[in-house]
Amino acid sequence: MRVYMSVDMEGLAGVALREQISRYLGGRQYQQGRRLVAAEVNAAVAGAFAGGATDVIVHDNHGSSMNMPIEQLDPRIHVYMGNLPYPQHALLEPDVDLYLCLGYHAAQGRMHAFRDHTVSSSRWSDVWLNGIAVGELGLSAACAGVYGIPVGLVVGDDKVCAEARALLGSEVEIVSVKTGLGRHAAKLLPVVDQHDRIRKATARAVRRWDAVPPLVFAPPYELCLQYTSPEFADARACDGVNTIRRDGTTICLRGDNLIELVGRI
Repeated sequence: MRVYMSVDMEGLAGVALREQISRYLGGRQYQQGRRLVAAEVNAAVAGAFAGGATDVIVHDNHGSSMNMPIEQLDPRIHVYMGNLPYPQHALLEPDVDLYLCLGYHAAQGRMHAFRDHTVSSSRWSDVWLNGIAVGELGLSAACAGVYGIPVGLVVGDDKVCAEARALLGSEVEIVSVKTGLGRHAAKLLPVVDQHDRIRKATARAVRRWDAVPPLVFAPPYELCLQYTSPEFADARACDGVNTIRRDGTTICLRGDNLIELVGRI
């Protein structure tokens, strides 16, 4: 049983400030965020092995992808970090059995969600895949679905957990570690308690790895971005076939390869 764990930072237990998740703004707060991500990953890894995983791959999927203090992580895993040459939300190892989403956040524009955005919080406001509104959770799940891999666990604030339930169904394990109060505010729960919940939920997800169907979108694919300004849309070269400008702020990318399409945004 091979498990792939995609790790963001906005949805971590104990995180309520952008300084905790930004290497450029945070200083001591960012170092605390790095400790929090290591502790949460280790809790999920312990649960994965307890549930029967034989191999756990962890992908640092936040910002620069250089956030996790490698010396603090469970030595049984291997980790992808750094400027990796592939779409951010695609898998590096597509032959895994189960995909887990740790520390995730809601899509751009969700009311009272903590750090809501979809890849970019400044260039575009909404993203649709084949007419369905998606955030980073949806993009991750769809990329996994290309290979028939289900998302078994989603951990984050209450808003992304609601998003997961609506998108992935009733069987996916969800752990809401905090309540989003606004883009830069959250009601936090005791971190140690949340790590225990994450450990148990991850073990259940691995044991029930085939209970959740993969999220599969049928080709051809259309990935549409609504930009926050026509200026950003003006900068995209459109050929009328693979890249289409629908209106002043909406660009649609079309193709038969979803992984390549996600890489184009």
